[in-house]
Amino acid sequence: TAAGGSGLGPSAVGFVLGIAKAYTTRVGSGPFPTELEDEIGIRLGERGHEFGTVTGRKRRCGWLDAVLLRQSAAVGGITGIALTKIDVLDGFDEVKICTGYRLRGETLDYFPAHAADQAEVEPIYETMPGWQETTAGARRWADLPAQAIKYIRRIEELIRCPVALVSTSPERDDTILVRDPFSD
Repeated sequence: TAAGGSGLGPSAVGFVLGIAKAYTTRVGSGPFPTELEDEIGIRLGERGHEFGTVTGRKRRCGWLDAVLLRQSAAVGGITGIALTKIDVLDGFDEVKICTGYRLRGETLDYFPAHAADQAEVEPIYETMPGWQETTAGARRWADLPAQAIKYIRRIEELIRCPVALVSTSPERDDTILVRDPFSD
């Protein structure tokens, strides 16, 4: 980033928008605490079209990792999140958010720095009711199901960063402006 190269933090330039999916994905090998290698992971991948655009390789999918997202937002100086692909979670009976990890009997509220520890952590989940209504194509906050709104608000609390935008489909116009990043 230009700000970092100048010796300033990212937020010195104003609003910093981070982009995150409503669930977590990873490409390639390595630690992925919330990875789901079951029918839920497959469903997330298929509904979210989680395949590499060049290679066609399947992305690894899992529940939202709020610990990693909170750390990323803090390190990156992010002041608002664009939460994408909320529609992929439509129809789940319940949704989960990783709120911490267990490592050798200890509870952690951060992702450990050591690779061996990263490979061993077990996610601690908070389970929330899902929603059967569709969010796909919603363009206003009021169009979202109540449980989807609760999910988004809980993410904000856990990552300590507001959700500024919510995207509800791959279409550019299917975006809800929750908080105008340029209004301040």
